[in-house]
Amino acid sequence: MNIVQFVVSMLLFFVLFFGISFLINMILRSSWIMAIVYPAIVLLIVDNFEIGRYFTETSEAFGTVFDQIVKLQAVDITILLCGFAGTIGAGIVIKLLRKHGYQMF
Repeated sequence: MNIVQFVVSMLLFFVLFFGISFLINMILRSSWIMAIVYPAIVLLIVDNFEIGRYFTETSEAFGTVFDQIVKLQAVDITILLCGFAGTIGAGIVIKLLRKHGYQMF
C-alpha cells in the first residue's frame, strides 16, 4: 500500500466513523453506543461471508473471522484503529457539548 493511500485511508476512517457516531449518539442521546457497536462492525468488515452464517454456524463463523483478524497486517489494524478513535472522539465531543449546555446533543 502506498503511503498516500495509507494516510488518506486513516483520515477517511476517522472522519467516517466520527460522523456516523456523532449522528447516532445525538439521535439516541447516548455517548458511547458506537464505541460498543464498533467491534461488531469490524467483524463485518473483516469477514468474507454472509451475516446469516453467524446465526446458523456460530462457532465456525466466529472461529473463521478471528483467524482472519489475527492475519491482518499492521496497516489494516492501524486503519481500523483510526475508525475506533473516531467513535471515541465523537463520544467525547458529545459529552463536551452536553456539558456546555447544548441540549440537542
